[in-house]
Parts: sequence; C-alpha cells; structure tokens
Amino acid sequence: MGALRRRVALGTAVFATAGLLALAAPGSAQAASVCPGREVAVLPFSTGAVHVFRRGDYICAYTAPKNLGAKRAMSVSVQARGNRPVVDKGRYTRRAGPVTVHVGHRCVRIKGAVGSGSVGSGWILC
Repeated sequence: MGALRRRVALGTAVFATAGLLALAAPGSAQAASVCPGREVAVLPFSTGAVHVFRRGDYICAYTAPKNLGAKRAMSVSVQARGNRPVVDKGRYTRRAGPVTVHVGHRCVRIKGAVGSGSVGSGWILC
C-alpha cells in the first residue's frame, strides 16, 4: 500500500510542476521550443514580427502575428548570401516557420509577412 501512495504522490507532483512551469513563462517557453540559440533580432511590422535566432553557424527564424486568430497568409524567408532563400509560406494561425539555414560567416536576408503587412531586412548579421 505504501508503494502505491508514493507513486500517486510522485505523479501528482510531476503534473503540478509541469502546470506551474507552463503558467510561469508561456512566451519564453514557446520561443525556446521554436528555434534553438539566442534571439539576435526582432523585425517588427504592422501585422506581426519576425524573430531571428543564431546558434553557431545556423540562423533560425519564424514569423508571428500580432494577434492570434483565424488562419491567414503568413510567410518567413531566410537567405544566406550566395544561396537561395529557404521559405515557409501558407495559411497559419500561430506562426510561419521556423526555417533554419546554415550561414557560416555570411550575411543573411530575412523576410516575413502576415496578411498585408511585411518586412524585409536587407543583408544583416554579417
């Protein structure tokens, strides 16, 4: 009987801890799970923002709308200088991407859009 009580108590503790972690920092937990590395740029525009992360020689980016809601056209694009862009484009509710590109020490161009709003960075992170 004691072993059963310990298992129930452990299970309850695990669920309670998971719930507290989810409530503590939902924005940062979501960002951490979307792209690895540290955030190096945020490119805001009228209907959303593109979040850019770097980890070693890789750049990861995603586009998030200002307001969550119904599905709408979204896109994100990352291009290392000398290469073709890597694009995620479609109708989403939460975000377009993430897209990850090996950039080494090259500049990158980043673009994003939500509905009629968009942003383009030019060559950055050189």
